[in-house]
Amino acid sequence: MKKNMGSADRVIRLVIAAIAVFLYFNGTVTGTMGIVALAVAAIFTLTSLVSFCPIYALVGMSTCPRPAAKN
Repeated sequence: MKKNMGSADRVIRLVIAAIAVFLYFNGTVTGTMGIVALAVAAIFTLTSLVSFCPIYALVGMSTCPRPAAKN
């Protein structure tokens, strides 16, 4: 898998995942919505750790910085 996520994107996803987990275990988000929040948090954490987002790959998007051109 070719990396397609930059560091800012990874940090934002991890922060959102942490907030979703906190809200679930705090009791703010419960029931089906809580399970969905945990699933999204797990997906965001996994994609952040491997620096690859399948949705980005499907649409041909990348937030990785471009490598410097060799002269």
